[in-house]
Formats: sequence, C-alpha cells, structure tokens
Amino acid sequence: MHIHILGICGTFMGSLALLARELGHTVTGSDANVYPPMSTQLENAGVTIEAGYLIEHLQPAPDLVVVGNAMKRGMDVIEYMLDTGLRYTSGPQFLSEEVLQSRHVIAVAGTHGKTTTTTMLAWILHYAGIDTGFLIGGVPLVDTTDERLQRVFAHSSYLGAKKASEDSSDTGYFVIEADEYDSAFFDKRSKFVHYRPRTAILNNLEFDHADIFADLNAIQTQFHHMVRMIPSTGKIIMPAATASLEDTLAKGVWTPVWRTSVVDKNAADNLVNDSDWQAELISEDGSQFKVRFSEDLDSTATVNWAMSGIHNVNNALVAVSAAYNVGVSVSTACEALSAFAGIKRRMELIGDVNDILVFDDFAHHPTAITTTLDGAKKKLSDRRIWAIIEPRSNTMKMGIHQDSLAESAALADHTLWYEPTGLEWGLREVIERANAANPNMGDQQVLSSTDAIIEHISTHAQAGDAIVIMSNGGFEGIHQRLLTALRNK
Repeated sequence: MHIHILGICGTFMGSLALLARELGHTVTGSDANVYPPMSTQLENAGVTIEAGYLIEHLQPAPDLVVVGNAMKRGMDVIEYMLDTGLRYTSGPQFLSEEVLQSRHVIAVAGTHGKTTTTTMLAWILHYAGIDTGFLIGGVPLVDTTDERLQRVFAHSSYLGAKKASEDSSDTGYFVIEADEYDSAFFDKRSKFVHYRPRTAILNNLEFDHADIFADLNAIQTQFHHMVRMIPSTGKIIMPAATASLEDTLAKGVWTPVWRTSVVDKNAADNLVNDSDWQAELISEDGSQFKVRFSEDLDSTATVNWAMSGIHNVNNALVAVSAAYNVGVSVSTACEALSAFAGIKRRMELIGDVNDILVFDDFAHHPTAITTTLDGAKKKLSDRRIWAIIEPRSNTMKMGIHQDSLAESAALADHTLWYEPTGLEWGLREVIERANAANPNMGDQQVLSSTDAIIEHISTHAQAGDAIVIMSNGGFEGIHQRLLTALRNK
C-alpha cells in the first residue's frame, strides 16, 4: 500500500513513517519544515520527502493519506484530498489500527519528559532482552558495542514482536510517547486516547498547548479519557504529591496506582518519601542514585549514569517502575540505565570548541527551562552557563507563560532570548520588567536576530563556558552556525 503522510517531519509522524515502512508499505511524505534529525533518518530509511504541501504530492493518488495535526481546512492540499474523496486517517488512528491492536501498550504521558522517559523504558526492556516495539518523539543516542541495540535504536521507532515469544500466546509490548495534543483537524481528541494502554505513566501535568486547550481542566479531562480505558489488571505510575494528577484521578480511577518520589537525605525540604517507589540521591546533580520498591526491598539497586538533573531522576524512576511491572528486575533496569546514552536534543553535547561546550536542548516550557538549567548548573558547576532560548511553542508564542519566562532562566549566568518578528506581546518589555524587579536573576538580554545572538556569544564566551541552546524547532540553524563562529573566533 502506498501511504502519503502530510506533516512527515514532525517527531510523531516521522516515527510513524518508519513503522509503516517496517510493515512493508511504500511511504512518501511532505512537510513545510524539513530539517534534521528527523529528515535525515527518514531519508536514510528510504522515505521520499517533498518540501511544502502541494496538490501534486497526492498525484497519482496514494492508497491512504495520513494527516498530521498541523494540517487545517483551507489548505489547498486538504481541500483537494476532501474534494477528490481520497481515503484518509489521522496518525494516532493509523497507529492504533495497524500496530497497537493486540499489544500490551505502555503509554508515557505528561507535559514534560515524555520523550526521555519513553526512550529510557524502551532501552531498559530491550537491554533485558524483551523485543519491544516503540515510538519515540525524538532520536535516541546510542553508545554501545551491542550490535542488536545499535540496530534497534538506529531510529526513533521500532515495530517489535507481536507476541512475547514464538511459543507464547502472551501479547508483545509496545512503548509509546503518549502526546495530549489533538489528533487531526477532523479529530480533536488527544492522541493518547487512541492508544488504550494497559500500563500508563502519568509523569506530570501542567497547562500547555494553549492553542487547543482553554485551561488545565480541559487537559485533565483528556487525561481522564485515557484513564477510563486502562483495565483493572493494568497499572498507573505517577509521581506522588502531584496535585494536578491527583485531581485527575479523583474523577474516577479503576486501576491500581504506584506513586514515585525522589528523596534527598541532605535536603532541608526533602521531597515526599512515603511512596511505593523511591529514588534516593547519592549525588546532588542526579548522576548517581539508588532505587527501591517498598514491596520488594531486597531488589534495591543503583544507577550511575551520564544524565543529570532531578527531572531525569524522576523520569528514570517511573521507567524502572514500568519495566518492573512487566517483569524486569530492578537490578537489570538500573544496570540498563547506567548504560543509557540519552537522546538527541535533550542536553545533547553537540560541540566542544576551545573548551566552550555547546549543548542542544528541546525545552519548550518554563518548567522545562528551569529543570534543564538546574541540572546543567549542578553537573557543570565549574562553568559559566549561557542560555540561548527561542520561545517557539504555540503556548509561549501566545504569551501565556510570559510572566514566568525570566524567572525560568534565573539559574543561567547569562541568557539571550530570541524575539522573532511578529511576536505581538513584547518579549523585550517582559524581560526588562522582570530584570528591574529582580536584579539577581542573572544577565538577561533580548535580541531580534540569530546573527546578533551568534555575534554576542562569539564575542563574549570564554574557555570554560557552557552554552545551552533551547528550542523545539530548527532555530534558523543556529547550532552549527554558532559552532562555526566559535571555531573562527
């Protein structure tokens, strides 16, 4: 079958395209924004990508059009698809019907950490020898000599086995990043409603996606739609003392719940420690911690890894819990995480120029900015931290989080905000107002071009600095342009 995907370079749709290829379909696609790493892995997998959304891309007619949620009525290609009666579906619906049927689905939901946690969990299961399918909204980093793991994690999705083993009637597993964003212009339900998980991680829940949700309660309603479909023999895993999640479950829950928490024995304001699963910090930056399960205290084990940040410890803990729920021991899961390399665009080190480290990070929300910088500050405590931030998400563009932006970057020594043309609410005024109110937040400036940002950094950055570039898009190719400028300095 010939499938054409509209919006193929999105992290979800690109991963879906790779699964469709594994299923044996001919896959083509088109997108207005074609950039690595997704475009690269698609092309390497033999998927033809067309730039833009042209009617010609649907000629001759494909057998099925999979419509990304960036597509809208009024676009020529959508009007043509409807007028000519082409068969079409949404990405989540295609995934549900073609891949997830008869699988034990493990869904990872939440405002933050979905991609990282999904990757961790898939890595743990494969490390344990379980041939698990997965779909990740990002590209895994692989640093291992194990050829099997290299092959499986070469891309952001993998079909996996439909059964637990050849001689078993038990279903196979599929780990999926469960996004709350809507499915398509013709299906405004959250994507994860289609997935019908048996095991669900609810990692956190904050207001986001203001372009489609009126308020936090609207998002909680979608989360509860998914909760209502989790069987009583399944499992829900979530951080303890998270009010927004507890309020969601208060609407009704029919599934056993495991709660997790991080414990810092040296912190005056210690976190919740009466949960089912605990991660006890050994190092302040989260690079080493101990995991224990209250019902199986003999299985305590330690993670010693390359990651940092309390948010990643939380991600790791729910991943270990979910793996344990499907039969992986705590010791094996912790051993797997100790060998975990991370994923692209999550504090990924992309260059070291004359002892100036440059990282790429996907931070798209004030909370994500804060947690990323907290981890960076603790791990790179001997370095001066620069943050370069593009407020690119729809919610940030709308100015919903404008009052918390400056504070979210307070841990950086220097922050350069990018204010693109057309940002109507005035980022410069917001940051200047915040700086005046709190001069201890560090040096924060607003620049209106990536050229100006590159010039400023290449002029002022020094050996021993660390630069964290934060954007959920291509950011006008600033990453490689900055590395080139630093090399030419």
